[in-house]
Amino acid sequence: MAKTKGFEILRAAAPTVSIGIVTANLLSLGSEIALLEGTGAKLAHFDVMDGCFCPMMTVGPPLIKAIKTTLLKDVHLMIDEPLEKVAEYVAVGADIVTIHIEACSNAHRVLQKLGSLTNANDSERGVVRGVAVNPGTPLEALEPLLDELDYISLLAVNPGWGGQKYIPATTARFVRVKRMVAACGKDILGGIDGGITKANIAEIAATGADIIVAGSAVFDGKTPEANARFMLDTVAGIHSGR
Repeated sequence: MAKTKGFEILRAAAPTVSIGIVTANLLSLGSEIALLEGTGAKLAHFDVMDGCFCPMMTVGPPLIKAIKTTLLKDVHLMIDEPLEKVAEYVAVGADIVTIHIEACSNAHRVLQKLGSLTNANDSERGVVRGVAVNPGTPLEALEPLLDELDYISLLAVNPGWGGQKYIPATTARFVRVKRMVAACGKDILGGIDGGITKANIAEIAATGADIIVAGSAVFDGKTPEANARFMLDTVAGIHSGR
């Protein structure tokens, strides 16, 4: 399948940071999003947890729809059996939908369905299709899905709550993912999600990740705008210095 306009936008923006908004002040979410727009951020990351696949429950389609922003909506579905649910998330404005390989009885079918849906923000943009992989899941599980994928997100923590420490083995796993993608000859974005801090963002960016997800390190209740700029500038600096 040919790459979508949305994929090309992401490819041009990479490497970049997708900023998790669930850790923001939800009572002032409009102003928090406006801060991000002023930093040059491109992606707002929504962690959707259902209390089943993950121990926590977070946000759903109503909140995603309510947010009016120029940022691309990066929706990470940590929910059981998303096949009959992904259309609703696309309908409320998701530009990127990432499912969990562990949460699907047939991940290939979910990705095919995502490929048939129309982006509600821009019908020409398409939906970027991602798969997330937990730290304990063998990477070989990705191989049958590579023809239907735009984005692979490696979790550096076990999903469920923010503030966890980065699992060091993720770095070597990401190298393996890059080799897997290169071997298949596909253009697939790679990302790392979880445990990203101001202290380790440079190290993570050096892996060559296209998208790095950071939430609590940005929305720390103190200086979210400065934190976002630091993250974005650090990633850009590592990239330009290669």
